[in-house]
Amino acid sequence: MLKLATAFLALTTLALATAPAVTDPAPGAAPAAQPAKKYKIGVSVPAADHGWTAGIGWWAKRAMALHPEIEWVYATATGPEKQIADIEAMMTKGIDGLVVLATESAPLTPTAKRVREQGVFIVNVDRGFLEPVADIFIEGDNKAFGRKSAEFVAEKMKAEKRTNLVILSGIPCTVDTDRVNAAKEVFARYPEIRILDTQAAYWNRQKGLEVMQNLLTKHPKIDAVWAQDDDILLGAMQAVKEAGREREMFMVGGAGMKDVVKMVMDRHPMVPANITYPPSMIAVGIHTAASVMRDGKKDQVLQFMPKHLVMDVELITPENAKQYYFPDSVY
Repeated sequence: MLKLATAFLALTTLALATAPAVTDPAPGAAPAAQPAKKYKIGVSVPAADHGWTAGIGWWAKRAMALHPEIEWVYATATGPEKQIADIEAMMTKGIDGLVVLATESAPLTPTAKRVREQGVFIVNVDRGFLEPVADIFIEGDNKAFGRKSAEFVAEKMKAEKRTNLVILSGIPCTVDTDRVNAAKEVFARYPEIRILDTQAAYWNRQKGLEVMQNLLTKHPKIDAVWAQDDDILLGAMQAVKEAGREREMFMVGGAGMKDVVKMVMDRHPMVPANITYPPSMIAVGIHTAASVMRDGKKDQVLQFMPKHLVMDVELITPENAKQYYFPDSVY
């Protein structure tokens, strides 16, 4: 028994001798910092089915790479059903925040409401929900987009004594509604302008081609096309050229695609102007979400964050096109 006690004492002495020293913290010293939580943020955007959404994906990836302190969950969707499934899968993974550019406004609104009710911080970019669901909503000034581009078209038609106009709209969502309504308010102030047709071309080049082919068959005289989007414009332009009617009309699209801005810069007779609407706005949404979430002070930060951020748009003409032309851009 004495041998066992002696051996235990020897082991205890050895352990104490080799153990690291433990000292009491100095009076008033702050406790050791705990490792910061790594927040998980989902990013859900439309698939790159045309130039502008390709730009969205490009800017989103660049922005996420600047925030390694965040765990990102990224998904693209070709339509509302896929996007809803993507967001539900993100919720299963336990996201803390969501940056979402909706494929369509109406179908995504109920899903966004459910996500918000579960305490997830939401930054909505570009295509708004039908209810004020998001914590922060970031968009381009779509009413100004419609108004400024329509004013250019209307004044040019008036100066050149043109009367027949067709409107090519986009995907049903708040963006499209704001642009088209604002444009029609402008055109209504010009009694000489006749809107022959308003057709949806879904911000898609192939759809722009098909819709314009039908309009060319239906209307023997078209003076101008308000195309709202550069992919639509390029498709519509192809249809007009194939029909041999390119001398008949001019077109104004929008969003500042580099190929179209180059046409404006070079004074292409069919493309006299354009309007900005940069896909880099998704990066603004991602940076905003990361900044609000990263320090664990979301509620405090949101006290002074605006709930609605609107980015201005600018009319592009041959006189200023050079400052909006970026040949190395993905869009």
